[in-house]
Amino acid sequence: MEIRDQIMGDVKTAMREKDSLKLNTLRFLQAAIKNREIELRPNAINGDEVMGVIKKLVKQRKESIEQYQAGGRQDLADQEAAELKVLEAYLPAQMGREQVEKIVADVVASLNASSVKDMGPVMKEVQVRTAGAADNKLVSELVRAKLS
Repeated sequence: MEIRDQIMGDVKTAMREKDSLKLNTLRFLQAAIKNREIELRPNAINGDEVMGVIKKLVKQRKESIEQYQAGGRQDLADQEAAELKVLEAYLPAQMGREQVEKIVADVVASLNASSVKDMGPVMKEVQVRTAGAADNKLVSELVRAKLS
């Protein structure tokens, strides 16, 4: 539960510093974690589930930014970008494109994948090997390119 403890500490810090953006973002994150915890009952929530919640919120923010920019609402896009920055601080460091390309190539070779039909198993194995340190959109793009 160390990530949750870190979030709690950061909430207290944000309150002391009167950082309303960070405070509101972290409170929203805590609520999302609590909702996930309720969904999983009677089982306890673990660190992987918490990371899943954070990744989901990051993905939502990225999609919202795209939508707001397409709609000409830069003010809202900037707000989402600021929240995104707060949330990304809790994610593991992301792998670079070259690292992900190497892993994709290794997985394709080890699974003898040759067509787009093999994309599911390749994606699954790449996600296991990257352990959340690679953007799934990038992984999907690279796998599709490699198998085409």
